[in-house]
Amino acid sequence: MHDRVANLLGATALAVTDLMLAGATRAAGVSTSGAAAVLVLRATPGLSVTELGRRVGLTQPAAARMVATLESSGLASRRATPGRAVAMHLTAAGERSAVRLLAARAAPLAEVLSDLDASQLVTLAGLLEPVLARLHGRTGSSELVCRLCDRAACTTDAVCPVGEAARRAAHPANDETAGPAGEEVGR
Repeated sequence: MHDRVANLLGATALAVTDLMLAGATRAAGVSTSGAAAVLVLRATPGLSVTELGRRVGLTQPAAARMVATLESSGLASRRATPGRAVAMHLTAAGERSAVRLLAARAAPLAEVLSDLDASQLVTLAGLLEPVLARLHGRTGSSELVCRLCDRAACTTDAVCPVGEAARRAAHPANDETAGPAGEEVGR
C-alpha cells in the first residue's frame, strides 16, 4: 500500500506542479526561478542577489543572470546600500506581476481541489501540514520550500506548517516557539 500511496503522491505532485508553474510563469513572463524571485522579493524586499538566489535555489552566478533578466524585464531593480551590498526590490511593474502570478498560480490549484467538500479539504490540509514540515526538515529552508507560496493564504487565521517547522528547528529545546497565527514563513 505504501508504494501505491507514494506513487499517487508523486503523480499528483508532478501534475499539480506542471499546472501551477505553467500559469505562474506565463503570468510573470519569466522563468520558474524568476517567478519565485518575484514572490520572494514581494515578501522580503531588500535582499542581496546572493541571498535571493539562495532562497529560490540558485547558485550566485545563476542568481545574477536571473536578476539581470528581472531588471531587463522591468520587474526588479538594484538599490545601493551602505558598503558593497546591493539590495533587490520589485518595481511597480514587479508588484503588479506578483499579483498576476499569484492569481495564475491559485486558479489551477483551486480547480484541482474543486471536487472536494469542506470536510475533505480539512482532512487534506491536515495531511499536507506534516508532509510540508518534513520537507522543511529535508531542505532546511522555509524560504526554499515556500518560494512560490501565497504567504497570506497560508498564514491568515492559521500558522504556516513550514514556518512552524523552521521555528522548531531553530529552537529544538522549546517546541512552544510558534508565533501567532498570521505570522509569515521564517519569521
